Formats: sequence, structure tokens, C-alpha cells
Amino acid sequence: MDIDLITNILYAMIRTGTPLLIVALGELVCEKSGVLNLGQEGMMLMGAVVGFIVTLLSGSLLLGFILAMVAGVLMSLIFGLITMELSANQVATGLALTIFGTGLSAFIGSEFVGKPIEGLDPVFIPVLTDLPIIGRMLFGQDLIVYLSFILFGAVYWFINYSRPGLVLKAVGENPHAANAIGLPVFKTRYLAIIFGGAMAGLAGGYLSLAYTPLWAENMSAGRGWIALALVVFASWKAERVLLGAWLFGLASILHLVFQGLGFAVSPNLLAILPYLATVVVLVILSSNQTRSRLVAPMSLGNPFHARG
Repeated sequence: MDIDLITNILYAMIRTGTPLLIVALGELVCEKSGVLNLGQEGMMLMGAVVGFIVTLLSGSLLLGFILAMVAGVLMSLIFGLITMELSANQVATGLALTIFGTGLSAFIGSEFVGKPIEGLDPVFIPVLTDLPIIGRMLFGQDLIVYLSFILFGAVYWFINYSRPGLVLKAVGENPHAANAIGLPVFKTRYLAIIFGGAMAGLAGGYLSLAYTPLWAENMSAGRGWIALALVVFASWKAERVLLGAWLFGLASILHLVFQGLGFAVSPNLLAILPYLATVVVLVILSSNQTRSRLVAPMSLGNPFHARG
């Protein structure tokens, strides 16, 4: 395996893992507040279709990405209102949100299927891009990939070193105790839900505006579910989310790598690996005892009722 092939594999790994990293960071913050939102897939698709349509009609990629995030936020607010105000089951509401987002995005985007746009170009950083192996991998990407690095650093610092991050974790561990000492439980959870929606919308926008600059139904291809599993794999730690997203990105392109190397392995078999891992993790997550050992937020998935 020559250096050029390794460089191309690493470049594709980061690029493929970027939407996973972005949506997983949003879900990480959301789950840290004790809210389990399974609607990532639907929010990503809405972000993808809205961002694509806006960019196609306006010619502005920036406006497309902004409104993709707005679409994700609006979808997340539907989830927030139903689960926070009506105390509905978070799992059922999240699943309904995914179904709703999948259907609505297909309906809205039916007239725009297959229409190409000019996506994001790579931004090469002088000197750094020329470094062997890691140069193109880290410094020859598009702006959203660089933004994902910044988002990771911001989320890592927020959760581990900021006072609002401590409030977030307190709310996720024991919302009643947090409420008793005057912490804003509802506000914290709403903001976490909104952030998760914005990141899902941005990830969806990346798919339709940069990764494959076109719109196709169900183009997220299960990435929202993979992101949910990724948060569990990472034991709710931001640094592990980063590593896991890139590893999932590598797993997603393994069938192309093995084909390029000439190995006679079924590409369909390799392509299912990320989804198989997702199913296994979701089964593990269903066990409360196992979830506790994985250091999940104690109130994850449980509604909060303020006691007057």
C-alpha cells in the first residue's frame, strides 16, 4: 500500500466521518442534559433538503447552511414541546420525528431530485497541506470539515471546563436535585435540544451541499442512527466521539478500499458493518444495567416534572 493510497483513504475517512461527528456532538450535548432524541435522522434529512433547495434557488451556500440549521432547530422544537411540555415518551416521540422528517423531506424535495449544484471546494492551508500523510487529511478539506474541528473543541471545553457545562451534567444526572438548588432544568434541556437540532441540520446540509452536492430521498442513509450509537460507543465523552466518528467513517468506505486493493470481498457485506454495529449498540442501550456501567447520564430518557 503506497503513501498516496493511504493519504486518499485518510482524506476520505475524515470527510465521510464529518457529518457523523457534527450530529453526534449535538446528540452528546442533548443526552448530557438527560434528553434522548432519536429523531436525528429526520432532522438531518430536513436540513439536507431545505439547505439544498435554498442554495439551488438563491445561489448562496452560506444561506443554505444557515437555513439547514434552522430547519433542524424547528424540528427539534417539535420534539422539545411534545416531550417537555406534554411529558410524552422521548423514545416514541423521537421515532415519530424521524418518520415525519423522512416523509416530509421526500415530499418537499420531490421536484429537486438529481438537480446538481456547485458544492464546497477544498481550502488548502499553505505548507501544512504538503505534510506527508496527514497534510491533505487535516489541512486539505472544505470549510465545514474545519468547522467540525472547532465544534469538537468547543463542545469538549464546554462539557469539561465551563460552568454551564457543569449545569448541563447536573441536570442530566439528577434534574430534581438540580431544580432544588435553583438550576434552570427546563431551560437547560431546551437549549440542549435546540443545539442538537442545529447540529443535525448542519450535518444534513453538509451531505446535500458538500459531500454529495445534490438532493436524493433518504440520502442520510442511516447516519442519524449511527450517530446515536456513536455517542454510546464513546461513553458520552467528546474526545471519543471524535475518534469514533472517524472510525465509523473509515468503516463506511472499507468496501471501496478493499475493492481498490483487489480483495475479493463482497462490498455489500462490508457496507453493512456500520449499521450492524449500530444495531448492537442500540440493543446494549436498552439494558438499564448495562447503560449504567457505560456511565450514561442517570436521567437519560426520563421526563422531568417540576414539583411545586
